[in-house]
Amino acid sequence: VQLQESGGDSVQAGGSLTLSCAASGNTLSSYSMGWFRQAPGTEREGVALISSGGGTKRHADSVKGRFTISRDNAKNMLYLLMDTLKPEDTAIYYCAATRNSWYSVSLHPHDFNIWGQGTQVTVSS
Repeated sequence: VQLQESGGDSVQAGGSLTLSCAASGNTLSSYSMGWFRQAPGTEREGVALISSGGGTKRHADSVKGRFTISRDNAKNMLYLLMDTLKPEDTAIYYCAATRNSWYSVSLHPHDFNIWGQGTQVTVSS
């Protein structure tokens, strides 16, 4: 499966964005999916993950209550709704996939082996 993110933009603090991740080459319904981000000079960090069927979701404490991960397997799409954005949310955001079940993966990048190219999100104060 190949992944392509879109929806990144420059917004002001307090604003909202929805990121999308389109999959091609294979159906997404067999994969657990995640969103990660990487700011300049920092390590890539997990933002949220979702089970293959969409019934289980986990969000990092730093985004809990503000970000929501979702998926539409019929459309082969993954989404990240981001509300109440803060300057510290500025980063390149990546979607990722793994065939491992959600209960065996964490919000650590090494648990995912398929990655998109990333989309830039910039939040200004």
